[in-house]
Amino acid sequence: MFESISNAEAKQLIAEKKDNAKFSILDVRTPEEFQGGAIAGAKNINIYEPDFRAKLNALDKEGSYLVYCRSGARSKAAAKIMQQLDFSEVYEIDNGFTNFQ
Repeated sequence: MFESISNAEAKQLIAEKKDNAKFSILDVRTPEEFQGGAIAGAKNINIYEPDFRAKLNALDKEGSYLVYCRSGARSKAAAKIMQQLDFSEVYEIDNGFTNFQ
């Protein structure tokens, strides 16, 4: 399952799943961008790293993931890769972190 969601839907999803051990927030921006501010509890996996796909592949594919970047383009690409790797539940913030704050 893949779904592109709005900022409001993302905030609601985080509130609903915050206590779920199988829920993760993935920030696919660069480490520099991540250090400049991120969603609380997010894990940074840089989409530009050569081993990005391998890092995703090491994650629990049965988990639930909220993926974001700055404006939405990289997170859409990351979510597409996650679909190819057979992740079961992926949400992508449509307009990215810039509009999430």
